[in-house]
Amino acid sequence: MLKGLGGLGDMAKMMKSAQELQTKMAQMQEELNTIMVVGESGAGLVKATASAKGELKGLDIDPSIFNSDDKEVVEDLILAAIKDAQTKAAERSQEEMAKLTESMGLPADIKLPF
Repeated sequence: MLKGLGGLGDMAKMMKSAQELQTKMAQMQEELNTIMVVGESGAGLVKATASAKGELKGLDIDPSIFNSDDKEVVEDLILAAIKDAQTKAAERSQEEMAKLTESMGLPADIKLPF
């Protein structure tokens, strides 16, 4: 298409690649909303479900832990499950980003501006 224009052909190719990457990034961001991870605490007594974007979607608490004397323990277990889910969400998001950048021939640890 731009044959014979030297560096302009390479620039056009680079711009096309950047547009393709931006489209794929937008698709990946949408997919991260549908990928779910589950964080646990208390040997599974408290489970927090989050999207891979880190948005808390659900909380499952085993009724056996409800005892008014253990209020602080229950609160700690809930926070621990949520933090575990957020950590897993961040890890999954990074994995998806690495897959995308590698599929585009970019280094897995590249920081993209969008």
